[in-house]
Amino acid sequence: MTPKDMEQAPALHVRRLGTGPMAALALHCGLGTSGMWKGVAGSLDDSVTLTAPDFPGHGRSAPFRDQGDVHDQACDAVRGLFEPGMHLIGHSFGATVALRLALEHPGRAASVSLIEPVFFAAARGRDGFDAHRAREEAFFGVYQGGDMMQAAQVFHDIWGGGIPWDRFPSAVQKDMARGMPFVAATEPSLWADLHGLLAKGGLEALRCPVTLIRGAQTVPMIALVHGGLMDRLPNAREMVIDGAGHMLSVTHPDQVAQAILGTMRSAT
Repeated sequence: MTPKDMEQAPALHVRRLGTGPMAALALHCGLGTSGMWKGVAGSLDDSVTLTAPDFPGHGRSAPFRDQGDVHDQACDAVRGLFEPGMHLIGHSFGATVALRLALEHPGRAASVSLIEPVFFAAARGRDGFDAHRAREEAFFGVYQGGDMMQAAQVFHDIWGGGIPWDRFPSAVQKDMARGMPFVAATEPSLWADLHGLLAKGGLEALRCPVTLIRGAQTVPMIALVHGGLMDRLPNAREMVIDGAGHMLSVTHPDQVAQAILGTMRSAT
């Protein structure tokens, strides 16, 4: 997106996907767009209507404000779309926003489907946490050195599912590099739990069905996050999709859609 495009972008660009009777709010991953839900929407038959916004600074939405926490801004931007009785779906960063909305509005969500939430604070103290944190520290070190292209490559090495960096066109690499300040700005919310999602009694009070969905070939840290959340969520299950990595909502939309549908139907 060029500076001129950003000036003309709406505050929040929203897609509607599907025409089914069940309503869901679908929140994409960091550095992604709402269009990444098209495959999942196409696999939901005619059961669901997805409301899928572009987060601030993503897709066709206006950029993040210079001031203020990015997780706060993301939640504030989409909160008005979250109506009582809706199902919540989120992937990666979007899954952490979905979880926060569910916790901040008790009883509003019919169900919650979290696809690989990158809520690293939930994994603290588990075996493997420190090893993954060391990999992320390498990213932050490069980022703080100011080389955004190199930072993007290091970030991709962690989360890119083994796809070689040089397979991406130059334009894609540059887009990722431009997104690195956003990635770095998520550290307080995702690693330090700035917003208190792990506060005593909070997760335990989320009574609706919750499904945590991950790929069998994803970054090992995700299983630790899922374990930390499932230890406290009273009505949670985990679904593991064979052959999938972190971007499973794009690479395995049929399996992801079936897991989501099962969660929604268990709430009725």
